[in-house]
Amino acid sequence: MNTLLNEPLASYTSLRVGGAAEELVVVETYDNMTSALVGSKTQPWILGFGCNVLVSDNGLPGRTIIWRGGRIEVKDRELTAEAGVWWDDVVKRAIAAELWGLELMSEIPSSVGGAVFGNIAAYGQQVSDTLAWLDVFNLNTARVERYAKSGFEFSYRRSSLQNNPHLIILRAGFTLSPTPLHELQYDAALAVAHEFGLDQSSLEQRRKAIIETRRRAGSLYHPDEPKSEHTAGSFFKNPIVSTEQARELAKFDETGKTLERIESQSRIHGGDSHRSSAAHVLLAAGFSRGQTWGHIRLHPQHVLKLEALPGATAAEVYEVVQTIVHAVKAKLDIELIPEVRFLGNF
Repeated sequence: MNTLLNEPLASYTSLRVGGAAEELVVVETYDNMTSALVGSKTQPWILGFGCNVLVSDNGLPGRTIIWRGGRIEVKDRELTAEAGVWWDDVVKRAIAAELWGLELMSEIPSSVGGAVFGNIAAYGQQVSDTLAWLDVFNLNTARVERYAKSGFEFSYRRSSLQNNPHLIILRAGFTLSPTPLHELQYDAALAVAHEFGLDQSSLEQRRKAIIETRRRAGSLYHPDEPKSEHTAGSFFKNPIVSTEQARELAKFDETGKTLERIESQSRIHGGDSHRSSAAHVLLAAGFSRGQTWGHIRLHPQHVLKLEALPGATAAEVYEVVQTIVHAVKAKLDIELIPEVRFLGNF
């Protein structure tokens, strides 16, 4: 466990912007994490790999805890992982044990804690599908408590843990399967599998299809890769819209899919045919790939990614987000909600 004072946080996040932590505690083990929580005098800020956050240029007061590391265990069909583990290490461990249920979420950049907190999902699979239980540290009681998944609510890109900041995720248990739990139905991944002749009845080959699909979408990120682009992945959630809006937004699809197929993909990706692609929303509102505001731009490959260019600040990122949200509301009457969490005072 390492404690640093007034430590700049930019290098601990994928956007590479933001101010300093008044007190930063970096931990690698479960015991260090519980010690850091017990020793915190105020509600601590919790970061894993900083892939889905925007830290204010004003920094974070009090204690910030970064947990990177931990244990993964597999027994029969149950996989247990500590919250500081890199998510893709969990996916790889499940595949090595020939267990299905996590493979479509290969290479999503997150810690295990962040994955559960945000109920990450990809290609028709979400964390809550196989989550069985959680161990959390209750800041109100200073005790570790175990809850079944039923103790929380999960929905698209959300868990009720987001409304309970006194519960800090420590460990998660997943019940996996020796046979496939989900059919791969997402067009882009199916096209890659067909192109490379990958067998979707093989866990390893299905993972290869997913990784290549993510690579082509510019969606691969590794925190130890110095040349990684400075983004937080897809910045906005796919919104629920009316039937008429969904059909209008479908016209901005650039892949040539039929309306029926677009609605089918929306159900797979977001659980509802009315949950339209946020990318379509931005394009419909007049935004474009590569559009730039000072040191911030929309990624040339992925319009939902805000990329922080050299010299960018968190305030600039935040200002562009507000510009997009307000324009979408004014032009389309759609509430666009950021998926990225804002930490600190903006």
